[in-house]
Amino acid sequence: MAFVLVILTLFTIVAVVVITQALKTARAKTKSMAEIARDEAYRKLAEEAVSVQQKIAEDLSDVRVRIASMEKMLQPWGKRINIETTP
Repeated sequence: MAFVLVILTLFTIVAVVVITQALKTARAKTKSMAEIARDEAYRKLAEEAVSVQQKIAEDLSDVRVRIASMEKMLQPWGKRINIETTP
């Protein structure tokens, strides 16, 4: 009878350890997948930010060209009324 109790106790201990380790492994895997998803979302956000920055740079360049054109057109008027213009 004591032998059966020892075997049942050992079996219970092994079962608890196996179940505990399985749950810890599943938790770690879930955490890892969440981190990967977060990293991919961050990477996508960074790529979008770079794209927006490039678009803003292009728009700013266009605005600078337009302002230079307007300054060139207004330069003769500034000379007529004695206003200094920046080159």
